[in-house]
Amino acid sequence: MQLTLNLARKLIELGKEKATKDFGRPISITIGDETGSMLTFDRMDGMPQRSIRISQQKAYTAARMGVSTDSLFERIQREHLEISYFCDPGLTALPGGNLLKNRSGEIIGCVGVSGLAPSEDHSITEYIAGIVSEEQAD
Repeated sequence: MQLTLNLARKLIELGKEKATKDFGRPISITIGDETGSMLTFDRMDGMPQRSIRISQQKAYTAARMGVSTDSLFERIQREHLEISYFCDPGLTALPGGNLLKNRSGEIIGCVGVSGLAPSEDHSITEYIAGIVSEEQAD
């Protein structure tokens, strides 16, 4: 399965629906390819400008580091690291970035969400990642 622009747009809509239904608040959401390059982005009404870049960096970070930003955050705390040690100013350890993997576990893209509490952002990315790995529907 490939991550197409059509599928990425559907995932954006599903993420926005979940944010509205579960949390009653708007989000910014980015879907990127396996390298972290943005495929598509959307920002719900009422989102601050800062959430745009944050969602994009969360998606980028997940792809570049090969793990969710939640996992990266835990590693940085556990190993007493600074994010700057990775020599990439586009990285962030804020939870809310995740990998999109196909059924065989191959990374096909990434997702980043900003606008809610970090754990809530992360839960939306987990939901979207689950759709991609389980449904495999274009």
